[in-house]
This record gives sequence, C-alpha cells and structure tokens, in this order.
Amino acid sequence: MTESTFRLGSIRGISIGIHFTWLFVFGLLAWSLAEGIFKGSLPQWSATNRWGVAVLGSLLLFASVLIHEFSHAIVAQLRGMKVDSITLFIFGGVANIKGEAERPADEFLVAIVGPVTSLVLAGLFWVLSIVGQASVPVFALTGYLATANLLLALFNLIPGFPLDGGRVLRAVLWAITNDARRSLEIAGLVGRVAAYLFIFVGLFQAISGNVIGGLWLIFIGWFLNNAAEGSVRHYLLRTSLRGFRVASIMKQNLIVAGPGISISVLVNDYILGQNVRAVPIVLGDRFLGIVTLTDIKNLPQEEWSSHYVGEVIRRHEELRCVRPEDDLGTAVQIMAEQDLNQLPVIVDGRLVGLLSRSDVIRFLQMRRELGIPSGDSSKSSP
Repeated sequence: MTESTFRLGSIRGISIGIHFTWLFVFGLLAWSLAEGIFKGSLPQWSATNRWGVAVLGSLLLFASVLIHEFSHAIVAQLRGMKVDSITLFIFGGVANIKGEAERPADEFLVAIVGPVTSLVLAGLFWVLSIVGQASVPVFALTGYLATANLLLALFNLIPGFPLDGGRVLRAVLWAITNDARRSLEIAGLVGRVAAYLFIFVGLFQAISGNVIGGLWLIFIGWFLNNAAEGSVRHYLLRTSLRGFRVASIMKQNLIVAGPGISISVLVNDYILGQNVRAVPIVLGDRFLGIVTLTDIKNLPQEEWSSHYVGEVIRRHEELRCVRPEDDLGTAVQIMAEQDLNQLPVIVDGRLVGLLSRSDVIRFLQMRRELGIPSGDSSKSSP
C-alpha cells in the first residue's frame, strides 16, 4: 500500500486499507444524509439523532463496499489469482488483484460476483427495513442502505471497462472471439463512451441548476475515462512485454556506492557526476538498499555534508525487487502499481542489475522503430 493509505488489518492474507480520499467522501456522505435526506424526510428528528444515524449509515455503506470488493478477492483467490490488498477510496473501493485472468470464465466470475453481492445486500437491507419499519431510525437507515446497494450494483453493471459490467462484457467477447486483446479494446471503448455520457449529463445538470450533482457526474465521467484508457494501455504494455525476461534489458554495469559516504559526496560524485536518479548501496557483494532523489530532497541541503547515506537509505527489506528470470511484463506491472521508477534485480542477496522505466520505454521505442508487432516475443531472451 502507498504512503497515502492507512492500513486497517488483513483477512485471508489480503491487506485492508483506507485511502485518505475516503475520509473526504465519508464526511460528505454523512453531511448529505444528516442535513439533506434525513432532515428533509424526518424533520422531527433532532440534529443529534440525524447525525448519529448518518454516521452509522456512512460506515455501513462503506462496509457494504468492502464486502463487494472482498467478494471479488475471494473468487479471484479461488480461481488461482493472488490478491494483495483492498483499498477504500473516493469512488468506493478496489481489490488489487495480481496478474490477468487466463480464461474468459475466470474474468466473468471474478467480475460478476461483485454486483451480485451488492444485490444480495440490497435485498437483505430491504427485508430489514420491512421488519423494522416500526422503528423510524431502523426503517430510515436500512431503507437508505437497500437503495444505496442497489445503485452500487447497477452502476457497476454498466458495460464499460474497468467497471464490473465492462469486465463481464470483456469476458463474453473473449469467449466468443477467443481474442483477449481485442475484447479488452472493445470493452475499454465502451467504457470511454459511458464516461463521456456521464460528462455530458453532468454538464446538462450543471447548466440546468444542479451544479453540485452535475459536477459529481462530470468528475465520475472523467475518472472512468482515465481508468478505461489506463487499463487498456497497461494491458497492452504488459502483453507486448510478455515472454521477455528482466535480464534482457536490465542495466548491469551499475554505479554503486557504499553506506559510509556523505550525502554531499553522493550528490556531487554520483547523482550529478554520473547523471543518475538513483544509486544502489552495497557493502562488499551484499545489496543494502537504494537512495533516490526523493530520499535526498527530504533533507535540507545545508545538512548534506554532515549526514551519511546509511541514514536515508531505503533498505533492501523495504523494496520491491525482481530476479533476472522474472517476466518483464510482470516487473513493469509492479513498477506501475507501486509508482516506482526502478527495480533492483537481485540474486542470492547480490545486486546483479537495475531495471528502470526509461530502459523499458527505450526498449519499446526500438521495437516500434523496427516495426516489430506488439506482443511479438519471438526474439525474447530465455
């Protein structure tokens, strides 16, 4: 998880976290319930009652989102995929599933279980609202949660990638055409069309006077468009690198430094002197970690000469590392998910290379200039 995510714990080896943007939505949702829905429909309630039920409603809604995402994660695990984490953020939640589905059936089952789970929760809360209708707070709360889960299911069933409905569409197209790439491109295109519809309706709403609602729809459309474009782009990138090994493009003649030099020496003699953004730190033949520009910028420049590399190093145990024989597409996916510019390549605790984003981009550019079709790995290194 990133530094902007608060970890809550783990279930079945899946780390559960909350992104800081969730706090904003939680507060906005509680306010809209307390001062909007409940105040308008139940004016006899005191502010304390409204806000108490509103906060509980917000918590239960995000618990519903967590259950929705957890259903994706459980089915993914049962289908042989690895799930690292689930994160709640501004638009709900996301299960971080490693790797791609190998078969259309896997894609379909992992995708469809989320909306089905939300529909089940909607039905459960609807039954509770009928059973508890004698109690006004229970009826109001469960009725709201039934509606919210129904809307969550319907929204996710929109047939545009990367929503669950888009993944279902992709699975169906994949099964029909037996072309994983083409099916994703079509689902991504449908996702972008859906995103532009959200933006168009949002603009119309804003012009008509519903400025807040319109801006939300525009924001959702913008997010969906970026997600659709990014998902397709990352998939094509991974598939174009599939079959190649990290060893085929990693840098082997590395500029390394020891842990005992000052940060001033590291900056002047290594980073500026050798024109590199990151310097691996070694002791003998043992890899200790890495120091990047970001690590150094956190320290005032006037203190560089009095502090040493060992004080700011990102240690080996904290880093994502790969091996020379690892798949290059998988390594690039790790860099994208963790927002990393480079990955150390390690064998038995020894640094044997460094894989950087610039190396990957240069590799892809050369393939494009040579006219090698995307996804052709026939000349990959073993």
